[in-house]
Amino acid sequence: MKTKLFSTLIILLLFTSLSSAGETVKDTTFKVFGNCGMCKARIEKAMKISEVKKASWDKNTKMLSVSFVTGKITVDSLQKIAASVGHDTEQYKASDEVYNNLPKCCLYRK
Repeated sequence: MKTKLFSTLIILLLFTSLSSAGETVKDTTFKVFGNCGMCKARIEKAMKISEVKKASWDKNTKMLSVSFVTGKITVDSLQKIAASVGHDTEQYKASDEVYNNLPKCCLYRK
């Protein structure tokens, strides 16, 4: 029984290491405009894609910290994703249609 359990554990560890082999994860931060907790939830939800390992947006600094797999996605693409859900970055502006459909508390443009 112990041998079977040990073998299963070894196979699982081997599979896990092979699935992440060759992936290079890079950390970056960039400004994403928003105001509140709903903005935070929307921005972080947009970053829940397979190429992103973790993402966290700070409403005080307006900075999004992202750990992502290089070679699978770029910082440019990450900024486009943020803009696609209504949040401007320094590189990309959200479409007026998407922005205007955000809840009133999330409207950050003057």
